[in-house]
Amino acid sequence: MTDHHVRLARRIPVPDAVPVVSVNPVTLPAPCRGLPLELRVTAPLRGDAVAIVLLSHGGGSSYYLQSKDGFSPLVDFYASHGFAVIQPTHLSSPSGGLGLDRDAVGHPLFWRSRIDDFELILDNLDAIEAQAPVVHGRLDPARVAAVGYSAGGNTVSALLGARALDPGSGAFLDFRESRVRAGVLLASTGSAEGMTDTMRERYPELETDFSRLTTRTLVVHGDEDVNPVATTRGADWHAEPYHLSPGADALLVLPGAKHYLGGVMGYSLAETDDEDPERLAVTQRMTWAYLRSALYDGDPAWQRATEAIRGHPALGSVYLKQPLLPPFRVE
Repeated sequence: MTDHHVRLARRIPVPDAVPVVSVNPVTLPAPCRGLPLELRVTAPLRGDAVAIVLLSHGGGSSYYLQSKDGFSPLVDFYASHGFAVIQPTHLSSPSGGLGLDRDAVGHPLFWRSRIDDFELILDNLDAIEAQAPVVHGRLDPARVAAVGYSAGGNTVSALLGARALDPGSGAFLDFRESRVRAGVLLASTGSAEGMTDTMRERYPELETDFSRLTTRTLVVHGDEDVNPVATTRGADWHAEPYHLSPGADALLVLPGAKHYLGGVMGYSLAETDDEDPERLAVTQRMTWAYLRSALYDGDPAWQRATEAIRGHPALGSVYLKQPLLPPFRVE
């Protein structure tokens, strides 16, 4: 379907969309988790050796979309342009998880369980394919990326190599997942130093050492994503994974964007604070292009996308640690 609200963002090239298929739910036994792990798998209807994108949801006030059933604008776009998207419902979800059980161990973020969910998925791709015959034999376990939104970005950063704080022991733990070759952090959390005292006290597990994040990563945030309850550093706090990690080689800043980056969590979602089809299209296209080039060596999608956005500051600004072509903003 052509979105007639999107005009300027069409300058960012992507291939034609293809039909997709979704299997929901796929369930993996997880005896030590408290609940089985429920997933949604969305993929192109045809094609082999399909690269995998793992998607970690965050929180929010919508009851159902903090789960495998959210983020349709991203999932539909990625799948219709060649990726198989696997979405778990983390235990933090109020629907399908334990988010409403304040006495559950790990409440409210269930930070360790979130990380373990992806190890369980990657260890059981055969079981997932068996429950989703339409993708049987079509997934490529050698090409895996992870995308995380908000608190899900904190989860994904651990998979990419950032050290996660164990609130119990006070030690920073290594949960790097070598099978994940690239990542995208969307409106993710920054450093503990940038948090308010209230945020640090309530969510000590969000403290992260980004200096060990070495997997190739794109960081995306809005320049109006300001939450004084969470951070003392304004919107720039969400860019810290880029500035503090050696692996994050690209930063996309969206002008006028707030926490929902144009509407990534759901179509026409009431809680979206900056619904904008044009901005959403930029988020979709730029993140897709980054993942495409990261997972397929020599693919020009990311270079073409950054060339297309150059000279159009209304779409966004790209910062690169390794330059492509001038006059990008290079650090």
